[in-house]
Amino acid sequence: MKVLTVTLNPALDRIMFIENFQINKLHRVPSFDKSILSPGGKGVNVSVALAKLGIPSIATGFLGGYMGRILIEELRKVSNLITTNFVFIKDETRENIAIIDEENHTITEINSPGPKIEEIDLEHLIRRYTMSLSRVEVVVISGSIPESLTSDVYVELVKIAKEKGKTIFMETRDKHISVLYNKGVVPDFIKPDFRMEYSLLGKELKELDDFISQSRKLIDAGAKLAVLSYQIDKDIIVVKDGAWIIKPKVGVDISHVLGTGDTYTAAMVYRYLNGVGDALDIGRYGYVAALAKTKKARKDPPTLEEIEEFADKYVLERVI
Repeated sequence: MKVLTVTLNPALDRIMFIENFQINKLHRVPSFDKSILSPGGKGVNVSVALAKLGIPSIATGFLGGYMGRILIEELRKVSNLITTNFVFIKDETRENIAIIDEENHTITEINSPGPKIEEIDLEHLIRRYTMSLSRVEVVVISGSIPESLTSDVYVELVKIAKEKGKTIFMETRDKHISVLYNKGVVPDFIKPDFRMEYSLLGKELKELDDFISQSRKLIDAGAKLAVLSYQIDKDIIVVKDGAWIIKPKVGVDISHVLGTGDTYTAAMVYRYLNGVGDALDIGRYGYVAALAKTKKARKDPPTLEEIEEFADKYVLERVI
């Protein structure tokens, strides 16, 4: 086993394909294959993407109720490369809905807040997490936190992993990244989740200099890489030696971006574990994988062969 993924707020994802989607209007899903149910939550999605790349992982977090039982059953069907080690709780696991309109190239997401986590549940999770660390090289901590918990749970998870000498990848919102930064426990590879707001370390990001200067603070605090979504199809990659903008040579269908962030993270983990290239190359490979993912409307992550098809479909420009 090489990777431990942590999803504190998993979800059962419902994806519906509806052409010309409009609010305040009745829509009918045209066929069963246009309504897809799948295990979700960012860390869970990373485990699924890693399995597609041939990398085994342990998936942990909280699951509960009917939704939780379905989620774990569906996850076990995905691949025998995924080992599940969730803590089961009393409350129901959340359900998320994504509506994809390929005609208008839009995607609408509705995410539930998640269950209440009792103190005893958190204690069980920390014990399982700590024990699992002895079996892996890399920890991926991704996604939101149930509202009953605070960012301090991420602080504790990162601290424990650092004490065990593990490499940490993280994709989450700035509200959590800022707390980690202020408490001096920065992950090694960071990909902020900008789906709700463009801010980093408490600063709204407007100009290119904002993206770079805030990322530099993470690098100066010990991170090896920060990857930031800059525009719809462009990213900024910041490492110790400089900053780059990476953009596609091919068109990107915006309605196909669901799951690209998790594919990005999984591909970076894959590249890291295979010891190919430096931090910049790890970020570049993640972008290529995410680009390959946009050729699929569904959440399905790309294979190694599909990623390779996009190996020269980008431009990398140094800005610092």
